[in-house]
Amino acid sequence: MKTKQIVIVGGVAGGASAAARARRLCEDCEIIIFERGPHVSFANCGLPYFVGGEIVEQDSLLLQTPGTLRARFNLDVRVSTEVVAIDRARRVVKARDIATGREYDQAYDALVLSTGASPFKPPIPGIDRPNHFTVRNIPDVERIMAWSKGCERCRAVVVGGGYIGLEMAEQLRRRDFSVTLVEALPQVMMPLDPEMAAWLHQELRANGVALHLNDPVVAFEAPTPTEPTRASIVVLKSGQRLPADSVILGLGVKPEVGLARAAGLEIGERGGIRVNEHLQTSDPQIWAVGDAIEVRDAVTAQWALIPLAGPANRQGRIAADNIFGRPSRYTGTFGTAVLRLFQLTAGCTGANEKGLRKAGIPFQALHLHPGSHAGYYPGAEPIAMKILFATDTGKLLGAQAVGRDGVDKRIDVLATALKAGMTVNDLAELELAYAPPFGSAKDPVNLAGMAAQNVLAGDVNLTQWHEVASLDPNRAVLLDVRRQDERAKGFIPGSIHIPLDEIRARMNELPRDKEIVVSCQSGQRSYFACRIFTQHGFRVRNLTGSWRTWRTANSG
Repeated sequence: MKTKQIVIVGGVAGGASAAARARRLCEDCEIIIFERGPHVSFANCGLPYFVGGEIVEQDSLLLQTPGTLRARFNLDVRVSTEVVAIDRARRVVKARDIATGREYDQAYDALVLSTGASPFKPPIPGIDRPNHFTVRNIPDVERIMAWSKGCERCRAVVVGGGYIGLEMAEQLRRRDFSVTLVEALPQVMMPLDPEMAAWLHQELRANGVALHLNDPVVAFEAPTPTEPTRASIVVLKSGQRLPADSVILGLGVKPEVGLARAAGLEIGERGGIRVNEHLQTSDPQIWAVGDAIEVRDAVTAQWALIPLAGPANRQGRIAADNIFGRPSRYTGTFGTAVLRLFQLTAGCTGANEKGLRKAGIPFQALHLHPGSHAGYYPGAEPIAMKILFATDTGKLLGAQAVGRDGVDKRIDVLATALKAGMTVNDLAELELAYAPPFGSAKDPVNLAGMAAQNVLAGDVNLTQWHEVASLDPNRAVLLDVRRQDERAKGFIPGSIHIPLDEIRARMNELPRDKEIVVSCQSGQRSYFACRIFTQHGFRVRNLTGSWRTWRTANSG
């Protein structure tokens, strides 16, 4: 009987996972991995932390080597070898040894494309100047490390405020470099909604990162005698000129689909390889996984590019299952992610407001600021939390959180709830681990569910932070119910002040022919006030997230 030949193009997360799973399902198969780079399996998510020195040894980034994969899984790993063509009719790939230029054919019975994504480099004049770096693989960070050894009081300009850009800004500051971050859009970390990303803007500035938002780069110019640098003068649309001894390009990635396109495979509208739920391409003998493919957004059902390591690993396993007749399905990606930025952690899962509006899905947004653990136990930190849920069923649609402690735990719970199709009623009823050092008897996830229940039940109506500016003073009154000492530290302009504990006695000071929009520090006391006003016949709304959300969103 002919030995089945499995050929995998590309290693790292998706390809290596597919190969290892294939071996566990078929001991007799010939499994070949072609990897264009020098390393078949490395921790690309750890690259910024190697640059910053938190990961000390480069070898720590190597998860597997050709030797270890051969010894444990009997895999034929061919690094520094590029697949340059696919002959679908003959079921053959053409491979080229990069060192020697030798080309040869390799037959396959099943082919897995894990070609990944490449750094996006728009046609900005001067973008390929010396000392401009991307951060995608180990050779990239080797070049950055070589540059940084001889650089004193270096000025680094990071272009792009996505995950890599933010992590590199943090790590370069850790090495005491002068760091400027430039983002063409009005906010960093686009999966977050703008008022949530604003917490990251504050953290960047507090840690010495100069931040230029909504100001794209228009050119990278050569140094001049009056502007000496080791790299470029970064010219912004506003006219600002930023001298840079190095430029880190963190402008996102684009799927590597050249091989697939040349072979006639279907490419989707977002530019990734189109696959079905079994991760088959338009050729039933070819599968594709990882950053190169389009996936269904698990909330909106829209096609999306979501280049994350966790989904890529699962896709590799599912592709291998299907190759061997196990009908595994990939049902979509929620985009669950987490980021550390200096002392903050930011996490998200599911859809954001922009995605829901684009998909035409009605939703309600709710903000709250619970403590990371019991307030009476030392060290509790507030978490800025936001959930999005369906206005009719209360089904959870997305969640975001930013804080100094406990964010990752809550995002993981909410990601699990999303996968399970839970509603906000389910969130309120979750039984989560509690002890004072770890949480509260009402966990932040429970509180989010309970607050959303109040909205669904009609117990309270909400006003969003961005709606405050458009309130008509002839129709609405903005009321602050905090204590005087809290208000003394800042308040929303135009608001009047009656502390919560004085509301019943001073209710006659408020007009009954106008709507009352109530705010406090975080939204809880203003909800209490709303319930009082409602039962006394007032028309009232709660400013969700209240002062903390409004202040941060308007901090610039």
